[in-house]
Amino acid sequence: MQKLRYTINVTLDGCVDHRVGIADAELHRFHAQSLARADALLYGRVTYEMMAVWRDVAHGLAADWVEGWMVPFAQTIDRAKKHVVSGTLDSVDWNADLIRPGELEARVRALKAQPGRGLLTGGVTLPLALAKLGLIDEYEFVILPRLAGHGPRLLDGLTTMIDLTLVDRSEFASGAVVVRYEANRG
Repeated sequence: MQKLRYTINVTLDGCVDHRVGIADAELHRFHAQSLARADALLYGRVTYEMMAVWRDVAHGLAADWVEGWMVPFAQTIDRAKKHVVSGTLDSVDWNADLIRPGELEARVRALKAQPGRGLLTGGVTLPLALAKLGLIDEYEFVILPRLAGHGPRLLDGLTTMIDLTLVDRSEFASGAVVVRYEANRG
């Protein structure tokens, strides 16, 4: 049985807006390794479309903002199998298949039942739905040494508490701290 891990950057005040992240070589290397530990990625439409910029980077169509240390991350996400949850997209490409929102719980349970190293999700809306369904097994937060003063906020709208057990912690030169928790299944 595969575990589903939710990984996201979050500021000290709970903001998960991708535009407030820290882009440095160490954090990109961490995220590439995190992606590589999963057999497949599970994204909502917004995250899938946002991450698609890395396809061009992986294929040498880099924009002027791309640093050389970003390429391994791009190559890792480019190769990854992706499952995209969307009620508005008609089709997906980029090594992906489409999951309709009404199929979410059954399809994710079926994916988790397969042998493998695990599944990885990110973003805002889809992980909230997965957490409400009790489908996330691990929560991996990259806590940034930053206050954003705005949202969206981490798992804003969660209706029940989820108790967690700390299983790993590491620090980066930027001051970011990664904490990984397992969900307590009572």
